[in-house]
Amino acid sequence: MAERILKVGLVQQSIVADKEINRKRLAENIRKCASEGAELVVLQELHDTLYFCQVENTENFSLAEPFPGDAIPFYSAIASECGVVLITSLFEKRAAGLYHNTAVVFEKDGSIAGKYRKMHIPDDPAYYEKFYFTPGDMGFNPIETSVGKLGLMVCWDQWYPEGARLMALAGAELLIYPTAIGWESTDTDEEKARQREAWITVQRGHAVANGLPVIAVNRVGYEEDPSGVTNGITFWGSTFVAGPQGEFLYQAPTDEEVTQIVQIDMQRTENVRRWWPFLRDRRIDEYGDILKRFRD
Repeated sequence: MAERILKVGLVQQSIVADKEINRKRLAENIRKCASEGAELVVLQELHDTLYFCQVENTENFSLAEPFPGDAIPFYSAIASECGVVLITSLFEKRAAGLYHNTAVVFEKDGSIAGKYRKMHIPDDPAYYEKFYFTPGDMGFNPIETSVGKLGLMVCWDQWYPEGARLMALAGAELLIYPTAIGWESTDTDEEKARQREAWITVQRGHAVANGLPVIAVNRVGYEEDPSGVTNGITFWGSTFVAGPQGEFLYQAPTDEEVTQIVQIDMQRTENVRRWWPFLRDRRIDEYGDILKRFRD
């Protein structure tokens, strides 16, 4: 079976307090990916700003934009200029008091191919996302683009096999997770290693269970906690691409900015699913209890 190669550009970047500086650097990195042949470019979660969810502060809602706002035309223009499908991650103001963590996909001509609102919202020390984001209401539906059907989710979604499976069952050809995750300094080195390895392992599991490539793009660098309650977050980078058997196609370092092109053989999913027909052997007649919170 002939190969069908997709060149994907990954942008693992540190973020500063100035939105315009972030956007300028992101645009430069998108152009760099395009110049090296990327057809699809994936950015990290909430890439326009510092990770403001370290604190609960109503002033941070001012960072959100209504759509189209400034962000949509900016990234639309970059996608069109570069001729790439571009995955962005934005803080959406849907209405007064109603906000989402929203990934927007731009087609090669700059038009919006679709969007996805983050479904699973965490609420942990330094990750107070429930304060800011209303859970998504658009379901798990792949976005049709010129490079394929993209199973796009965001960060905390990556821990849940249900979302990955539903995307696969709807015909997704890739699972993609823009991400912002890192370490708090008081954790031991052993605990830090366990957290990072668990993050990688669960997503490689999604690749294996669904026979699909997985792309996870994380931010990198240290961002302080404005409240001073914690010691801030050191985002662990480690952006990676796994093939449909969970094999690493690329893995970035934990502490460096990266712009990387990765080649994915999109035809390999067909071969892997013939060898490992997990979708064929699912006992869909016995899974009703998966809709319960817990089986008491």
